[in-house]
Amino acid sequence: MSSVLYSLALLACPVGMGLMMFMMMRGQSRSPADQAESGSADRSDVDALRAEIEALKAERTADTPQPPRP
Repeated sequence: MSSVLYSLALLACPVGMGLMMFMMMRGQSRSPADQAESGSADRSDVDALRAEIEALKAERTADTPQPPRP
């Protein structure tokens, strides 16, 4: 009986890891239409963030005092 419990404990880690990998891979599969839709949404998010970064850079440059030129 103890050898059965030992075997189950020994197999718990690889079996659990396999199940976790299966569940993660299952969540990654999307149809090509879903991928195209999320790609355009991701692109618009990136463009919005880039515009925000540029605005913050411009604001920081305007707020920074320039040293006097000799």
